[in-house]
Amino acid sequence: MSVDGLKTIECRLPDGRTLAYTVAGEAAGPTVVANHGIPGSRLFARLLDGPASNAGVRLLVPDRPGYGRSDAPPGDRGLMDWRGDYEALLAHESVEAATVLGFSGGGPFALAAATSDRTARIALVSATIPGGGDVLTTLARVPFVLRAFFRLGAWRARWSGPEAVANQLTDRDLSPETVETVAADYHEALQQGAHAPVRELRSAATTQPFDLPDTALRVWHGTADENAPLDPVRNLVTEVGGECTSVDADHLGTLLECRPDAIAWLSQES
Repeated sequence: MSVDGLKTIECRLPDGRTLAYTVAGEAAGPTVVANHGIPGSRLFARLLDGPASNAGVRLLVPDRPGYGRSDAPPGDRGLMDWRGDYEALLAHESVEAATVLGFSGGGPFALAAATSDRTARIALVSATIPGGGDVLTTLARVPFVLRAFFRLGAWRARWSGPEAVANQLTDRDLSPETVETVAADYHEALQQGAHAPVRELRSAATTQPFDLPDTALRVWHGTADENAPLDPVRNLVTEVGGECTSVDADHLGTLLECRPDAIAWLSQES
């Protein structure tokens, strides 16, 4: 099947679950696996398809478990379990190694994927990190409040239109196409309800710090980002010897400005 010309594939995981993902960019290029936000979906690929094609990379954007078309996982699912799904995705694509990108709440899952010996580089854009202390991970300790938060957001988005979704992520003026893309990603994410974002935020909030391998790390983060705190990300960069680029932009604005640089960096050989 395809969504706006982007190919969607479903693969069967070892435990029988289905993992859906979108393929974009250059078919013959090196592989980048992008981790969408919370909530988010494989439709996040629409924001990255152009830069991926320009950089000559093949982009894979999976619906993480419980989002979009991917099956929900067992109830005891944790953050680090994502590494197994990520490795199964690479095996399904016959890919030996990949680089990973994490946007927003996808940051912790990109870091989990980076613990695999099949990950060569990791880029974080406007990302949260495990235990980073943002508002939503704090709310995740009270699950019914967080579920109500996402239900209210979905209701407001349906009645107020796509702009209501985009305005939660940026103050800048966006093209109608970008607004529609951001809204479509949000609505697709919540096709199965709010269980997936609540589960992921709780997992990210409660996961103990874990050691990262000697994997090249680069971060792009906005100084005006009110959705993801900058200090925890800076601390991580200092700890692992990565590189942090500060951008005078807000949450989504940073992604829109820096996506070509992040994808191009990920396309390079380590």
